[in-house]
Amino acid sequence: MHYRSISDMNDAIISNLHRLPRDIDLVVGIPRSGLLAANLLSLTANIPMTDLDSFVAGKAFSSGSTKRQSALVREISDMKKVLVIDDSILSGTSMRNARTRVSASGTAAELIFSAVYGLPEARSDADFVFEALPPPRIFQWNFMHHGFLEQSCVDIDGVLCLDPTEAENDDGPAYEKFLSQARPLYGPTRKIGWLVTSRLEKYRALTEAWLTSQGIEYGELVMLDLPSKAQRQRLGAHGSFKADFYRKSDAILFVESEHAQAATIARLSGKPVLCVETHQVVYPNTLSLPRLEQMMRNVPHRIRTANTYAGRREIVAKVARLTLGKNRYETLRKWVRKPT
Repeated sequence: MHYRSISDMNDAIISNLHRLPRDIDLVVGIPRSGLLAANLLSLTANIPMTDLDSFVAGKAFSSGSTKRQSALVREISDMKKVLVIDDSILSGTSMRNARTRVSASGTAAELIFSAVYGLPEARSDADFVFEALPPPRIFQWNFMHHGFLEQSCVDIDGVLCLDPTEAENDDGPAYEKFLSQARPLYGPTRKIGWLVTSRLEKYRALTEAWLTSQGIEYGELVMLDLPSKAQRQRLGAHGSFKADFYRKSDAILFVESEHAQAATIARLSGKPVLCVETHQVVYPNTLSLPRLEQMMRNVPHRIRTANTYAGRREIVAKVARLTLGKNRYETLRKWVRKPT
């Protein structure tokens, strides 16, 4: 399984800018995910952008005052070289459809069709691929719309909705209100195989009512069968409970909100866990080469290649943040900086 975050995409674009022609006049994004790639490329290279529909209609997006003034006054018909981009290419269907639409628009511009992620053999449909990436692959911007969800376990708090605050998490009236009015976070558009949560069994009815109100489809809701929050905290059963179910199930992935629990689930289940706090896949052996490589992909290219003390220090800080998770990293920083 190959996972790429928005940071990975940005890194892939920056690392390959030198391979693109220098005289590109316009970047055109193929909706929807291609717009993310087009925006990153447009901002980095300071090139005007638009979406495919607007391009066919002869329109470009307006630019801020920091953009090249010469490009602001140009019409679509004046563009001589145009880069059409999507986030990825696999079957090539979207790219072929884009070619057909652009050709039908009657543009006289030289067109370059590209994808950030693809396969070498897909180059007949894409003229330029930033990074070769074989399937199966999952992206930060589409993991809740991917068919693999039907084969996955997914946490609720911190994934489908925001975590409760300390005030809301009283195992009483305030918590019941939170369960009824929880603010949605990542919205799935596919059926989820198993919802596996540390919420207590006694809150099943409220949880099911909220899931129904959000239109979230799932196969099974697995909850922790303990009498109280206090007993759950005494047992520290969050990660082990989830890992035990995941290990016995046919699920191929667990989507977890918090890094420490993700590491526990991966270690105890022997299966990969996607952590939405760090946007990394945590493998059973957290020190494995794939894990280290994945962490390093989220370190910007300029830092990875820096051969200075400051550059190496920034690498250590970035990897520590990805390894520990945001909250634990900030706690460690404050502790280290305390005066003796």
